[in-house]
Amino acid sequence: MLSQYLKYLLPVCIPFIILILPSDSFGIVGLTLIEQRVIAIFALATLCWVLEPIPIFATSVVIIVSELLLISDKGLWFFKTPSPDLGHLIGYQTIMATFASPIIMLFLGGFFLAMAATKYRLDVNLARVLLKPFGSKPKYVMLGLMMITAVFSMFMSNTATTVMMLSILSPVIALLATKDLGKVAFSLSVPVAANIGGIGTPIGTPPNAIALKYLVNENSISFGQWMVFGVPFVMVMLFIAWLLLIKLFPTSTEKINLNIKGKFLKTPKAITVYITFIGTILLWLMGDIHGMNAYVVALIPVAVFVTFKIINKEDLKRISWDVLWLVSGGIALGVALDKSGLAENAVNAIPFGNLHPLLLILGASMLCLVMANFISHTAAANLLLPLIAALATTMQSLLPYGGEVVLILAVTFAASLGMSLPISTPPNALAYASGNIETKQMAKIGVIIGIVGVLVAFAMLFILNKTNFIG
Repeated sequence: MLSQYLKYLLPVCIPFIILILPSDSFGIVGLTLIEQRVIAIFALATLCWVLEPIPIFATSVVIIVSELLLISDKGLWFFKTPSPDLGHLIGYQTIMATFASPIIMLFLGGFFLAMAATKYRLDVNLARVLLKPFGSKPKYVMLGLMMITAVFSMFMSNTATTVMMLSILSPVIALLATKDLGKVAFSLSVPVAANIGGIGTPIGTPPNAIALKYLVNENSISFGQWMVFGVPFVMVMLFIAWLLLIKLFPTSTEKINLNIKGKFLKTPKAITVYITFIGTILLWLMGDIHGMNAYVVALIPVAVFVTFKIINKEDLKRISWDVLWLVSGGIALGVALDKSGLAENAVNAIPFGNLHPLLLILGASMLCLVMANFISHTAAANLLLPLIAALATTMQSLLPYGGEVVLILAVTFAASLGMSLPISTPPNALAYASGNIETKQMAKIGVIIGIVGVLVAFAMLFILNKTNFIG
């Protein structure tokens, strides 16, 4: 009972205490009132995302409204009273613009592609065709399932992909013996592949989109450049995960048959979906040739699908608006930390310069990995990336190891590798709900993949930086 009260009291009391404390209580020289209010908003976000007294997307809305009231140039009048230690008020347009950030538009385009693919059964039919070459041996069928799941997760919601693939898989799992560990392996293979696959493209999962916010100017990365290191990483981790699954949970079944019924639709609207889907991906990959960035390209399928009535107003109600709000809240938090000067001042107050760059990269990644197992991947990225980005710009010693790009991407990848518990990701929760997996089994595979994945991510990013693919 006490814990339930704390769940609601802490997000209210702690930010309030931070607001009324003397500014010299935080150990940051020259802390302004605006920066102190940002600390309070950051504490509010952290507690709400960890304890979840309100839905996590609602936390993002609260963050944006709090910033508008407390630190914007159009906020409440008594929070704008001029004083020597007030600090710099942030333009309200800058804060409100997070709702329509180019990153939000990139995700919106991804949602439209995924919705159209599902509506016209492109996803199921692709799975049916692509799984045929993998035969009937359980371990190869599992490899095929993981590969298809990962590919879909690069362009669709990890959760939607998991729902689809588990529905395809459920009749097969029902044929396995009750105590056959193959049930565990197959049930785990889908969420593991979905979580890993989302890393492959900028639109694969929200932490990727958040990372793009901080990869700008000389550190900017195109859609194709992301895939240059994202897809190989996904392939390596899928192979490692597959080996772990067949080793830790071997099946006693010698043959398995996937019977997926269906055929490609040949209606004008379906053909429009196919052409638009392929065309959009090609435009994303060839950004250096045609000059459009990924954000502009993302709006093309939106225009095509609404013009040809492929996506109607009823479909729009099913878009994951909560995800878009969640991402926008994270962007707004980053804007507040950056524009107020707090991120830079906080980083300067801590002697990170004394740490070896490799220790910093691995330490930050492991911290994000741990956090991502207990709170949403997006929340973990939202909380850490603004600070990591500010830190990276101040450390010249990072440059030989890939600089800001490698640090940000290593932490971003780590956010998606948190998959040790049923609560870690929606795909995990869906797989756990099947009743075929125990928590300790999920934890066993999740912990190993998380730790190995962080090490592999850093190694690959470091190699690619040395070969001038990134950085």
